[in-house]
Amino acid sequence: MKEFMFIFIGADYQELGLSPEEIQNLMGKWFAWIDELKAKDLYIEGRPLFPVAKTLRGPSAVVTDGPFTETKDIVGGYFIVKASSLDEAAQLAQGFPDFHLGGSVEVREVMQM
Repeated sequence: MKEFMFIFIGADYQELGLSPEEIQNLMGKWFAWIDELKAKDLYIEGRPLFPVAKTLRGPSAVVTDGPFTETKDIVGGYFIVKASSLDEAAQLAQGFPDFHLGGSVEVREVMQM
């Protein structure tokens, strides 16, 4: 099996104005998805990320606080999962609980070094 990273992109729950109950409901869906992947021995690891970042760009490595993008979308976290192919990994990513909020998942194979 190969390893794949799911990169979760979407709006911050607070920015969307979700109630504590809505956030709790969504977290339940996240944990259910993780449990499903673990039960199939496909989940390796994953973590949420804080929304604040610093970006270094250019030859001088200029530091910018952020994220500052045209949209409110942020990289909210990642999973590392096992799958036999990119297509299979994309199928596993269908469990992402935030599609209805406009979120997306970027699926990439992890290079072994």
